[in-house]
Amino acid sequence: MPPTDASTDADTTPTAASHTPAPPAPPAENAEKAEGAENAEGAESAEHSRSSDGADSADFQDTLDLRLPDELLALIAEQDGGHRLAADPTALTEHDLLDDVGEWGPVTTPSGVFQLVPVRVERDLALISRWMNDPAVAAFWELAGPDTVTADHLSPQLDGDGRSVPCLGVLDGAPMSYWEIYRADLDPLARHYPARPHDTGIHLLIGGVADRGRGLGTTLLTAVADLVLDHRPRCARVIAEPDLRNTPSVSAFLGAGFRFFAEVDLPDKRAALMVRDRALRNVLQASHSL
Repeated sequence: MPPTDASTDADTTPTAASHTPAPPAPPAENAEKAEGAENAEGAESAEHSRSSDGADSADFQDTLDLRLPDELLALIAEQDGGHRLAADPTALTEHDLLDDVGEWGPVTTPSGVFQLVPVRVERDLALISRWMNDPAVAAFWELAGPDTVTADHLSPQLDGDGRSVPCLGVLDGAPMSYWEIYRADLDPLARHYPARPHDTGIHLLIGGVADRGRGLGTTLLTAVADLVLDHRPRCARVIAEPDLRNTPSVSAFLGAGFRFFAEVDLPDKRAALMVRDRALRNVLQASHSL
């Protein structure tokens, strides 16, 4: 299965992500890439589409090839005002499942101007592979090895229907982190918590050692969660599932306004399910401005 961890750089490095009753969540047998998030600022383990062994790889492929249930298509069509045909599975994929992550644009943070840039293999593979071979990162992402290992992790996302978008995190013009923005409600994670339509998950790892351990994880997680809520009006919650053992990562999510929701047993880890609610956003912003 894909890296079932989603790395989130927190104040000590990033990695995170994993998966309540609500509108229909994708069926267990079809769901497929349960991932978590963790990586404390010094490395984080995000596992979202990890294809380390054949079984994991196959699981990930199953999720990417998943045909969304008619009930879910109908629900989304209804929320969109009925402009799309609920029974047509292509109607959903024609409309970007994550509302065009690449068009979200830059945001100013206390650490500089930050932007998510969708990955292009020919441009970014060597850099991401180098980060994956950092022992602190490899311990969670489990993608150490030649470039082909990282390429095999990226391709199901890049060739899929858009439910997971791998991105470089660019700070003041320099690539310094790797992110996966994904539909948690369409992920195997949804089997492990009461998912709601349009729940959006985050996986993160901070690439450079110099960028870890200095609070960047919390700053960037705050910025990206805000980007999700700003550009995905139908998303009420941002989800993450760092490894429970990754205390810095869990702390970073807490610092970024996420709350601890539950402990969940995922295929390759026991995770802390973290949730950031749109409904509490104004309260968090008010507290940060004090």
